Amino acid sequence: MKKTVDQTMCPIEKTLRMIVGKWKTIILWHLGSGTKRYGELKKLIPTVSEKMLIQSLRELKRDELIVRKVYPEIPPKVEYTLSRRGKSLSPLICNLNTWGKKHL
Repeated sequence: MKKTVDQTMCPIEKTLRMIVGKWKTIILWHLGSGTKRYGELKKLIPTVSEKMLIQSLRELKRDELIVRKVYPEIPPKVEYTLSRRGKSLSPLICNLNTWGKKHL
């Protein structure tokens, strides 16, 4: 029986595939302080392009690290929140922040 790529990857590689990207970890960091709307994230990360912010949010949602909630109103209101799985990454992301402050 042929193994799939997922079965052969180590846990570190699987984790990095989910969180590595220029913007994903930064988005997770900002969502760690609470639910944000798209416009709030764009203001908090002014150097990210719309295309990359949308793509990163889609990937984070696909990997079940964030929850996207759409409210049926006009104009549409969309909020992003860390999922339980995403919240479990908070200590790791906080440690990255602490390490950066100490060493950079």
